[in-house]
Amino acid sequence: MKHKLNPNNWIQLYSDYLFNYTISRVNDREIAKDLVQETFLAALGAMKNFKGEANERTWLTAILKRKVIDYYRKINSNKGKAEVRINSSEEESEGAWLENKVADPFDKTAEDQMENEELGLAIHNCLSKLNTKQAEVFKMKTILNIETDVICNELNITASNFWVMIHRARTALAECLEKHWY
Repeated sequence: MKHKLNPNNWIQLYSDYLFNYTISRVNDREIAKDLVQETFLAALGAMKNFKGEANERTWLTAILKRKVIDYYRKINSNKGKAEVRINSSEEESEGAWLENKVADPFDKTAEDQMENEELGLAIHNCLSKLNTKQAEVFKMKTILNIETDVICNELNITASNFWVMIHRARTALAECLEKHWY
């Protein structure tokens, strides 16, 4: 089945989903809003490339993933030099445990919407409690699926330092979410 694009409905249908997706990755409301807007603009410019193989939300999310990666490249000293691989199957990625906690946005009830907002706030809150480097390492590895060697190069850290930081970040985030969200 070929999917069609309808940009007139994008903001109404997908802005909340894309914002919640972004805020858990960049931890800044203004940057998240900007990235979602950039995604819509990029999508408008890329409509001629849409093949209809994915639905609109999947296609917009793929564009947004690239925007988030570009954001992290820009804020790191080696901007634009690293090759980043996005794992297209989120169920197989390490970050899938976060995605699985979010209710399906197409089956929205008032309870689902509240749960999504609460989870987004809890993740945002817990990430803000991590030290900056741990939060950045966690987002890059677990959420963005960036390769370990790329992260080590971009952040100028050793592999053993990386694994210590990621372990500490995951442990602290799990404990924080256990206390403040579950």
